[in-house]
Amino acid sequence: MSSQRRTKVGGVILAAGQSSRYESGNKLLATVGGTAVVRHVAETACESSLSDVVAVLGYEGVAVAEALEGLSLSVQHNDEYATGQSASVRHGVDYAQESDWDAALFLLGDMPFVRVETIEALIETYRTESATIVVPEHEGTRGNPVLFDDCHFDALASVSGDRGGRDIIETTEQTAFIEVEDPGVHWDIDTDSDLAEFTDRRDSL
Repeated sequence: MSSQRRTKVGGVILAAGQSSRYESGNKLLATVGGTAVVRHVAETACESSLSDVVAVLGYEGVAVAEALEGLSLSVQHNDEYATGQSASVRHGVDYAQESDWDAALFLLGDMPFVRVETIEALIETYRTESATIVVPEHEGTRGNPVLFDDCHFDALASVSGDRGGRDIIETTEQTAFIEVEDPGVHWDIDTDSDLAEFTDRRDSL
């Protein structure tokens, strides 16, 4: 893909999971500073220069959709959410292809501490370099969200289970790993203690 075409980068928020390890219900609806975790993710995406944003919902989809009310994004419902993250990825890819995106940035709905600047760095790298996948790293360890050029959409749609796009990242030569000053790329919330720890660490920065 030529750099001239690398203009329409959309965001897919994966927010369909069952929060099976989270002790207090649905982790996406847990709050940080009075705002639902998933809404933090969506607000960051909407604040960025992403051309479009879609949230893929599943488990407790009505409640999660209510947490996103008023934001400039679309919602897709994944009835197969129990089969793993890959089903939500497929829904996101379908939306991206129907919307003629040049690339999709996949954001995890349980990672509320990712900074807008990180999203912008990923988009800028994609638009100015030849990479077809752009992955953030913090202190040498890769994290999320990850950007995929549309040449990978069919491969992403064929992934199964919870692997997401990791196999594609690991086998693609044109992957750019960019260092970001954002520990939030590692802070995914699985448990009550995760939420408390990461909130405290964020507040201490």
